Amino acid sequence: MINKNIIFIAPPAAGKGTQSGFLVKKYGLVHISTGDLLRDEVSSGSTLGNELNEIMKSGKLVSDEIVGELLKNRLMKDDIKNGFILDGYPRNVSQAKFLDDMLQSLNMKIDHVLYLSMDRDTAMRRALGRLTCPKCNASYNKYEEIFKPKVDGICDNDQTELVSRSDDNEETFKNRFDTYIKDTEPLLMYYDQKKLLRKIDNSGSPEETFAKIEEVICK
Repeated sequence: MINKNIIFIAPPAAGKGTQSGFLVKKYGLVHISTGDLLRDEVSSGSTLGNELNEIMKSGKLVSDEIVGELLKNRLMKDDIKNGFILDGYPRNVSQAKFLDDMLQSLNMKIDHVLYLSMDRDTAMRRALGRLTCPKCNASYNKYEEIFKPKVDGICDNDQTELVSRSDDNEETFKNRFDTYIKDTEPLLMYYDQKKLLRKIDNSGSPEETFAKIEEVICK
């Protein structure tokens, strides 16, 4: 066990979910996605969950205060004693400062902020080639040799027909990618100034990227 608290920052299709999975499996870290926290609260049927459901159905953004409350509740659970990975939060400097204050109040800190860098063309190829099994959630890629299923369009695990995301097209991806890079730059500068940021070259295989991540977090 490494008992480290990590923030993953990555552009669309850079594979932070895959790397989070590696860390969870090998080191027992807890993967915390703010998207999952919101969906879980909605599914719970709580008063807050019902309020969130209305906000999300209307297309409005969930406030930083609500996200922060859900995150704080999650960080107070016993299972994070071996460390955690934050995925999807913070998204801006304001949220980063809010997180700093929250962690200080819980006597916690962030050990590493890992930025999985990837050029737009590589990220777009991965995004447009993504295939997912609707039954077991396994991920594949029709353009990346190491990620291709054994049989085209069919899940290796349960032989279910694979599906692609309806919003994965070249134009929407370029817009998402460029917007993300622009909006994330101040956040990267913030963590660089705090000497927490490490840039991980993510152009190789998932295993090669994971080896680079281990070099950083296991020191």
